[in-house]
Amino acid sequence: MAVTAVVGLQWGDEAKGKIVDLLTDQHEIVVRYLGGNNAGHTVMFKGQTYKLSLLPAGVLRPGVTSVIANGVVMNPKALLEEMASVEAKGVAIDQLLISDRAHVIFPYHIAEEACFESGRGTDAIGTTGRGIGTCYRDKAGRTHAIRVGDFVTPEILKKRLEEIVPYKNTILKALGSTNCNFEAKALFDEYSVYADKLRARVTDTTAFLHKALAGGKSMLFEAAQGSLLDIDHGTFPFVTSSNSSGCGIHPGSGVPERAIQRMIGVVKAYTTRVGGGPCPTELLDETGNHIREEGREYGTVTGRPRRCGWFDAVATSYGARISGVDCIAVMLLDVLSKLDELKICEAYEIDGERTTDFPGQLVNLAKAKPVYRTLKGWKTDITGVKKITDLPKEARSYIDTIAELVGRRVEIVSVGPDRDQTAFL
Repeated sequence: MAVTAVVGLQWGDEAKGKIVDLLTDQHEIVVRYLGGNNAGHTVMFKGQTYKLSLLPAGVLRPGVTSVIANGVVMNPKALLEEMASVEAKGVAIDQLLISDRAHVIFPYHIAEEACFESGRGTDAIGTTGRGIGTCYRDKAGRTHAIRVGDFVTPEILKKRLEEIVPYKNTILKALGSTNCNFEAKALFDEYSVYADKLRARVTDTTAFLHKALAGGKSMLFEAAQGSLLDIDHGTFPFVTSSNSSGCGIHPGSGVPERAIQRMIGVVKAYTTRVGGGPCPTELLDETGNHIREEGREYGTVTGRPRRCGWFDAVATSYGARISGVDCIAVMLLDVLSKLDELKICEAYEIDGERTTDFPGQLVNLAKAKPVYRTLKGWKTDITGVKKITDLPKEARSYIDTIAELVGRRVEIVSVGPDRDQTAFL
């Protein structure tokens, strides 16, 4: 039995999808355990590019069971559209299971999020506007939430919408929204169609996963976003609304973390961030623009340009510790191949004091000045390298420095977007 988890250690967008895709061949079950259609994986498979959001990467592999677990918030319309786009490319989605404990996103969640975000003005978090946070808010509040098990049971769905929709309209009106006239019947009619299409896939995925573990099945857990966006351990409030670090695996799936035998942390060879919040190594210059264009750093889901900067070992080592990773996969190393010199942040200076601890308070992170270690660039094409030991000595030095500062060995290096453009230790 092999039980593996792939977790991002930065602010998300670390190219986890490629690693999950590479490892899927070695596992029988792939599990998505958090988030919603606010996150995206770009996967190259058989000459096609797939932009997956809610679907686990396992759907691209025949014979692999893909699980949308209880920690996910699901927009059924978005899920069906994504399934249709994948099926249109010739992929049959035969083995997809959806947890009956997952929560459902409705249009009023999206309207609420738009109100909250616009009300923050210049302090806006920079959400994707897909109702993720407001759905999680209802989940935590316990009174106005609808789970997938309710969603696929017509009499319960009808009753719950009749209870919730008037309340939501009142709240939206009070928030100043013009979109405050939702009708319970109209929503029931629309979402009943989605429920009919998804009902056969809904099950108790927690029970399924425990039976699979008992039966010796191999399992791969696929994170969304990154450890620094974790609701408890990230750069609050500029975070997502779920536990996007390795800490979220147990509550998001029901599988105890002790069952995981290998935790792989995925990092970019540099730093990116989307939305608001401090980013100490951000480059607001030509080098930052160069990294953005070379790395095609635009959101998979939103298309938003990402903020780019040098690799931040202080932030990344913190992500590695809270997620408990065993090793690291360094992605997009080829993006840096045209630069004469490179920098890695090895410490922060805050109020005149040097530290390698990642601040828990946003005000301190905002004051952090990066202390850099400068390395020589390799200035050569590395996209055909198959072994880490075959990288140019300057690239090896860069990888070794990341391993030293993060405190975890580097076992995988991505040198291009295709599956075969991957170097192993």
